[in-house]
Amino acid sequence: MTIDWAHFTPAASLGGGGLIGLAAAILFIGSRRIAGISGIFGEVLNGARDGMGWRLAFLAGLLAAPWVVPGLVEGTGTARFGVSLPVLFVAGLLTGYGTRIARGCTSGHGVCGLSRLSPRSLVAVLCFMASGMVTVTVLRLLTGAAP
Repeated sequence: MTIDWAHFTPAASLGGGGLIGLAAAILFIGSRRIAGISGIFGEVLNGARDGMGWRLAFLAGLLAAPWVVPGLVEGTGTARFGVSLPVLFVAGLLTGYGTRIARGCTSGHGVCGLSRLSPRSLVAVLCFMASGMVTVTVLRLLTGAAP
């Protein structure tokens, strides 16, 4: 196995993970709410009566981050996706469908659920991880990409 050193970014990954954990902790301590993105988005779509402001701000931050962060770090305002916006849209719809089936997303189950020692979240995260590993393996086999 070879490591792609050009894309190996442990410091950035650790920093990003720490910020996600910190944001989830602040939201939980401040409002007793779980930072599950699919749940927050679902409550916005359902027209939640209370807390609509923080939910919209949370989602706006998620949508703006791919453009804001490169502007701050690299001096550009260009997001780097590697795929077209229609592909991102379809991927988002499929991900949203999957989160409805799993009754939560990786942020709700993986970050918040595991930290609360939820057995349901442990099963969900194991399924997420196994599905991701199988998907990457199959795609690499089909495309002939290096392992």
